[in-house]
Amino acid sequence: MLESYGKLYVVATPIGNLADFSQRGIEVLQHVDLIAAEDTRHVTMLLQHYGIVNKLISLHQHNEEKAAPELVEKLKQGDSIALVSDAGTPLLSDPGMPLVKLAKDSGITVHPIPGACALIAALSASGLPVTRFCFEGFLPRTSSARKSFFAERLNLEATWVFYESCHRILATFEDMAEILPLDRQIVVAREITKLHETIVKDSLENLLALIRADSNMRRGEFVVIVDGATLDKTPQLVSAEQIRLLQILLKECSLKTAVALAVEISGGQKKLLYQAALELMKTAELSE
Repeated sequence: MLESYGKLYVVATPIGNLADFSQRGIEVLQHVDLIAAEDTRHVTMLLQHYGIVNKLISLHQHNEEKAAPELVEKLKQGDSIALVSDAGTPLLSDPGMPLVKLAKDSGITVHPIPGACALIAALSASGLPVTRFCFEGFLPRTSSARKSFFAERLNLEATWVFYESCHRILATFEDMAEILPLDRQIVVAREITKLHETIVKDSLENLLALIRADSNMRRGEFVVIVDGATLDKTPQLVSAEQIRLLQILLKECSLKTAVALAVEISGGQKKLLYQAALELMKTAELSE
């Protein structure tokens, strides 16, 4: 039965420059039975550019929960479907997850057709570390929610990335400047692969000033990349006062209780105080 199922293709499309479309992507859109598109009007322009004539259906965030089961039934009947978003790789802050998940759960083969992706393109040209990064999609729309978001990532050591719209880019940077250090290195990548592509790396303070001063830096589609925090790796030491506190407590309490009380009283790190308490007990045993 599974051999008779059609295949689902997740097809990346250009994010600006039409020359970035792969030959394989073109061939898939030519030969599938139908194309599920986020915006059929937008995709029609891409198809016309490459002389592709095929059936289009709409699959967007407002109808995908209902449309996904219907499309999976078509796949089970042997039809092959290509999933495309307005631009870039589907599912990355774009519709498609309900369809792909249901297709996988139904035993249908899902083929990725790789290509343009604003996230990866921006990272590759950012000059920031990319060995480890965290993609956050689009940020919350309200200022308070954005500030909470930034506060939660204040000490994140990995590079983190998010998408932002032209309508909120300035407000987002103003919120970020209230939470993150102003010297934090950030990359703003706008209009990637398009005529006015701009990729700027600078401190948060300087980029905020640039976005305020230059109206062009408030136009287009944005990928923002934030350098991870550099945390102090210097080993912390147990103070003389903490040692004295442990000595007193160990005379009256068990190791576990003495450490717990020392942590509560002095605010020290439990692991460090525990090791110090062990050393004190060993020293006391040797002196007996």
